[in-house]
Amino acid sequence: MSEPESKHKQRQQKLKATVDAKIEAAQEEKGILLVLTGNGKGKSTAGFGTVARAIGHGKKAAVVQFIKGTWDCGERNVLEKLGVEFHVMGTGFTWETQDKEKDTAAAVTAWEAAEKLLTDESIDCVLLDELTYMLSYHYLDVERVITALNHRPKMQHVIITGRACHRKIIELADTVSEVKPIKHAFEAGIKAQVGFDY
Repeated sequence: MSEPESKHKQRQQKLKATVDAKIEAAQEEKGILLVLTGNGKGKSTAGFGTVARAIGHGKKAAVVQFIKGTWDCGERNVLEKLGVEFHVMGTGFTWETQDKEKDTAAAVTAWEAAEKLLTDESIDCVLLDELTYMLSYHYLDVERVITALNHRPKMQHVIITGRACHRKIIELADTVSEVKPIKHAFEAGIKAQVGFDY
């Protein structure tokens, strides 16, 4: 074995030992609270990917969509056919409605559906898509959201997506990933396209 091959093997063995030790130490089983936040594209897509993974393993999942409800949703078109329950706020983007009272009422109705899902032990995974905006705009009370998250079934996974996630939700979360923008086609004048952007 050459010297570069020998050094590579030593590095990989050391890495394997580190990974094996972490796997051995991670023995707790519980539902994970995952937050996908940041200003980059792909947060909802990642959330839907996790829902698809759960369904692929025979798990039961549900989705509550805040904000984007007036757009055709490719993920919804597929996942509903696979038995995923959807609740859609349906008012569209808040900068389009410009009606805080209507948006708040719609957010509360959608959140009430979410609260029911967060008490249902038969649901393994719940995606709360774009929930962060409901807290940023003060349409929902953060303590009410935290209470529901804290009292959900022990093995239920929850995914929260959206920009500027409230610090209390980040503190509560088990895993937080921040999606950072480098470039975005929209900024270069390229419009959102069916089958790629939504």
